[in-house]
Amino acid sequence: MVKRIFILLVFFGCIVVANSQKITTFKINDVVKYYSAKNDTVYIINFWATFCKPCIEEIPDFIKLVEQYKSKKVKLLLVSVDLPSYLPKKLPEFIKANKFNTNHAWLNETNADYFCPKIDEKWSGAIPSTLIVNNKKKYRKFFESELTAVEFEKALLEAIQ
Repeated sequence: MVKRIFILLVFFGCIVVANSQKITTFKINDVVKYYSAKNDTVYIINFWATFCKPCIEEIPDFIKLVEQYKSKKVKLLLVSVDLPSYLPKKLPEFIKANKFNTNHAWLNETNADYFCPKIDEKWSGAIPSTLIVNNKKKYRKFFESELTAVEFEKALLEAIQ
């Protein structure tokens, strides 16, 4: 009887988790590993936070354009640099409310002097920041600023072609 109740609780717990926005906790080396696969996929890694207005403004364009070019093997990962207190509740609620329907990670790092150079040697830690990589074509471009839809699409097309 206790076993059955436990199984039911686990089952219903899985349903709740499946219906909520999944946010993976990454260390900076996990981020690097994510985009380092030797394949023809274009990886877009966007560093953002809920308190960053320019970040929030550019994300819908990123999602729309990635969806538009999904047949070209394009993947978007939004990496939140929000405070740990934003997990497990505030960040998923924010993502859901803003309909940021894509892959998400929360960066579990506090030392920008350590993690920034792993993404780009010149990165000061400012957000929004975006890295676009196509390893097969040896394409790598880093932006430490907000990107317009036109700027983002131009960089995306460079990475694809």
